[in-house]
Amino acid sequence: MKKTILTLQAQKDKNEKITMITAYEYSAAKLLDQLGVDMILVGDSLGMVVLGYEDTLSVSMKDMIHHSKAVARGVKEAFIVADLPFMSYQASIKEAVKNSAKLLKKGRANAVKLEGGSTYLPHIKAISEAGIPVMSHLGLTPQFVNVLGGYKLQGNDEFKAEQMIQDAKNAQEVGAFAVLLECVPWQLTQKITEKLTIPVIGIGAGKFCDGQVLVWHDILGFNLDFKPKFVKNFSDISEGLKAFIQEVKEGSFPDKAHSFNASKELLNKLY
Repeated sequence: MKKTILTLQAQKDKNEKITMITAYEYSAAKLLDQLGVDMILVGDSLGMVVLGYEDTLSVSMKDMIHHSKAVARGVKEAFIVADLPFMSYQASIKEAVKNSAKLLKKGRANAVKLEGGSTYLPHIKAISEAGIPVMSHLGLTPQFVNVLGGYKLQGNDEFKAEQMIQDAKNAQEVGAFAVLLECVPWQLTQKITEKLTIPVIGIGAGKFCDGQVLVWHDILGFNLDFKPKFVKNFSDISEGLKAFIQEVKEGSFPDKAHSFNASKELLNKLY
């Protein structure tokens, strides 16, 4: 059965943890869907993870639509959330609604996610009222990295913590179906989760929220040079790749079990 904002809300109400993993292409999305993940995030992190950019700022609407469509082709049950990329919503509410609609109509996503606090409450409200589910992203917001002064822990002083709590409550009030908290002290995450009736998803925000999200490539250990505190490699893909390289070089792969046989009749004709 296809996941919806109602089934996700029911998980929150029943204290059932929500799982969310990023995916940027068909094969990954299909596997995650078959394994039963609740939500798939088509994140603008694809700029860094897939396209090799230094940050997410260069990601375009064209990029997001392209990858969201690929993910949607592989998904039957998971709820797909696609990021609104940098400057696709900041300039105006009209642009925010227009580009959100594109991610659903062309990208076949089920919802959009946008970064930012109180400034973007009117945008969340307008998008939601247009019939498009919105996830609010608070805490470390990578699109605002130049304003934040880097990828740092957020909400670690009284003023910023109180502001984040209020931003989360306001996002819920204007129509957000969920809130994502990134790089936030777990105690603050716990308070926000207790105060909100909508699901709270965390990344680097501790376990006291309604669900967790990690980047597919981080879970599998694709990036050997990048490992922030909140990332855990659940499987080491590099070991499998090393084994392939070694077996090819030593001549043990492919063996007969992984090769095709020609018939004796064909061999007699050839020789």
